[in-house]
Amino acid sequence: MKRKLEISELIFKIISYTLLTVFALACLYPFVYAVSAAISGRQPVEYNTIILFPKEIQFQAFARMFSDNTFWNAYSNTLFITLYGTLWAMLTSILGAYALSKKRLLFRKTFNFFLVFTMWFAAGIVPQYLNYLATQRVFNSVGITDDKWLVVIAMGMAAMNIILLRNAFEGVPSEVEEAAIVDGATEMQVLTKVHIPMSQSTIATVALFFAISRWNGYFWARQMISNPNEQPLQVFIRLQLEQFTDAEQMAGWNFPYASDSVIYALIVCSIVPILVIYPFIQKYFAKGTNVGGVKE
Repeated sequence: MKRKLEISELIFKIISYTLLTVFALACLYPFVYAVSAAISGRQPVEYNTIILFPKEIQFQAFARMFSDNTFWNAYSNTLFITLYGTLWAMLTSILGAYALSKKRLLFRKTFNFFLVFTMWFAAGIVPQYLNYLATQRVFNSVGITDDKWLVVIAMGMAAMNIILLRNAFEGVPSEVEEAAIVDGATEMQVLTKVHIPMSQSTIATVALFFAISRWNGYFWARQMISNPNEQPLQVFIRLQLEQFTDAEQMAGWNFPYASDSVIYALIVCSIVPILVIYPFIQKYFAKGTNVGGVKE
């Protein structure tokens, strides 16, 4: 029999659901507005008359963007950085977290301390920039001239994500690992056959963190990638924004859609892949964060 809620519990649920609904709508509204502005006519956008729904619907802003080869080139660069950047970051993080999760590791406490220390005191932008320049020179000396690899390799570590994975690996029962070793499993087999399958939720969560970070990466890509053909989507959007907000360049604008509609169309297209992927990862998100974030 279902228990009848007390007055205090009922009030708490009503307030909680109301606040969550308002918060969800507040998060959803910018995306809905961006879509509406992207497909609205020039006059409603320029005079800021759009509140929620589009007005004077047109799709020429999207057509202009889709016909731009530079847009597709930037999109492919972002896919490249996101895919290989996530794979590289997951490889280094899983190996590092696995080593740090073992009590038999020599100087384990010292390594863990230095890992956490980087979260407390960051080196700063200037030392990091000099480090990237040194890495770039090393790449150029071995014949790697594509600066996208610099962004992929040089940004392959994140202390918080390694800690999440380390805690998840420490949560694997030692009896399971010992049974695998008795059966003749090597160290790499213990990692790939025991720890990784038993930590799928945390691994999926950390992979999502890395993927979003690489997809949204702007600052270092803008600083380190000088070739326009290698710049990712976020840098392309910023350059387009600078162009479309330049009064001199926009003096001769004579299209049925506003220049801001093109920017909003770019923003919408940059968000869509994450919106498509996130529902498939979301079921692992809460569980993975809890498992990796709590150390028993």
